[in-house]
Amino acid sequence: MLVTQQPVLRRFWYGLMPMGDLAAGPKAFTLLGENIVLWLDADGKPAAVQDRCCHRTAPLSMGFVDKGAIACGYHGWTFDRDGKCIRIPQQANVPPRIRVPAYRCEERYGHVWVCLGEPLTGIPEVPEFGRPGYRVIDEFSDTWDCNVMRLIENAFDNAHFSYVHAASFGNQAQPEPASLTITQKEWGFVMDTVVPVRNDERLKATLNMDVAETMRTYQKTWWMPFSVMMRLSYPNGLVHVICAMITPIDDKRLQFTQFVVRNDTEAEAPAASVIAWDKQVTSEDRIFLSRCDWDVALDLRAPDEFHMAADRPGLEVRRRLLELLRQHGETEVRLPGRAVSGPQSMAAE
Repeated sequence: MLVTQQPVLRRFWYGLMPMGDLAAGPKAFTLLGENIVLWLDADGKPAAVQDRCCHRTAPLSMGFVDKGAIACGYHGWTFDRDGKCIRIPQQANVPPRIRVPAYRCEERYGHVWVCLGEPLTGIPEVPEFGRPGYRVIDEFSDTWDCNVMRLIENAFDNAHFSYVHAASFGNQAQPEPASLTITQKEWGFVMDTVVPVRNDERLKATLNMDVAETMRTYQKTWWMPFSVMMRLSYPNGLVHVICAMITPIDDKRLQFTQFVVRNDTEAEAPAASVIAWDKQVTSEDRIFLSRCDWDVALDLRAPDEFHMAADRPGLEVRRRLLELLRQHGETEVRLPGRAVSGPQSMAAE
């Protein structure tokens, strides 16, 4: 699926970056192939419009913020958060028709969220955020040379732990993946599983558990199309909630922004140790995912890949997204010569 060619994907909210990234001024971002500019308005709220001045097409991200509006650095034309031109320095009047496309933009969980179209659903809920006894750790916001579908499927894949994460928590002597259950939701699903993990010295620093191996109880939530929350709980009562905003820049790249919510303190587990551990794990994934084919087939009749039973969660993501396309009158768009002819399939043969 070429995500930039599927209009319905523009109707979801995507987490782009921490709010702090806008403190220094306008920032350019590409979402689903659309170039946008983000800034903070006069109330300190994030705003987003197309990163293209309608005068001479200069990127507005090369400009500056003037009293909460975005001013083009080329001629000074200034636009409000709704995309309306409110000032042309070279003349007194501003024709009302002059404007640039504007997008819905909100702050949630200390991050900037954008929806390019009419939203089909809201921003995903994180119940633990702001709950007494929990703290928030902003971990990273990185650009990956990776298709968004690859990282989404990887998040729900129990079968890769023993190999990809052999240097962290995986055990190659136990390659059989843990069993799992999937509960369908209106805009995604919840996957529950319990996984044995090696508790090496780096992980011990984040868990406060001095044992060689422990059990990790996962409750993983997939919000259509590309947001993930993983609730990890341990025998000592620790809860570590990973909030992963997996945002498609284009068909080949994504922005991976992650924060965690935990029910412990800095004294019990320094934030630096927590971040270092989670970065270690995601960097192990990145090595492989960045080398995988980026045109991922939703239609399971495509001859690109073979599947195994452990792929069930990822195949369910593909099935649900293919169903979403069909519900909105779309067919899966792929690279030339890769599309499957005839009625599209939503189930493995």
